[in-house]
Amino acid sequence: MTTTDPLEQLTNYYPISPLILTAGQPTAEQIALIAAAGCDVVINLARPTSPNALADEAELVAAQGMDYIPIPVVWEEPTPDDLARFFAAMEANQARKVFVHCVVNYRVSAFIYLYRVLRLGVDPDEAIGDLRAVWEPEPHWTDFIEAATHALPPP
Repeated sequence: MTTTDPLEQLTNYYPISPLILTAGQPTAEQIALIAAAGCDVVINLARPTSPNALADEAELVAAQGMDYIPIPVVWEEPTPDDLARFFAAMEANQARKVFVHCVVNYRVSAFIYLYRVLRLGVDPDEAIGDLRAVWEPEPHWTDFIEAATHALPPP
C-alpha cells in the first residue's frame, strides 16, 4: 500500500528533515493539513501583500493550535536582519516541527540553505542540492546568499 503525503499538494512542497518542512503559500484549507502533519510552528517569509497571501493566516494557524511567526522578507531586497530573525526563530523552535513558507518556496529555500550551512553545519554541497531542487536563485538572491555566507562563517 502506497501512502502519499497530503502536503505534496502544496506549491513546491519540499521536506528538508522530519522537523523542517517547506513550501509555497498554503491555502486556508491547507493550514489544517499542516497541523495534521504534526507541525507546531508556521514561519511565513512572504509579505502580507504577496500573491495569494492570507489576510487571516495568523488566526487560521492559531485555530489549528500552531504558533505563527511572520518574517516578511522583501523579494527584491532580503536583508541580514531578515536572516537573523529567521535564524532566531528556527533556533528557538529547533526541537519542534516547523513549517516554513513564502509565496513559492524561493525565499524559504535560500534562507533554509543558509540556516543549514551556517547554523547546523551541513555541507554546502548537500544543502545547495536541496535549494536547487526548488529553484535556481536569481542574481540578487545569489548575491545575498554569498554575502551572508561570508558575513556569518559556519559553526
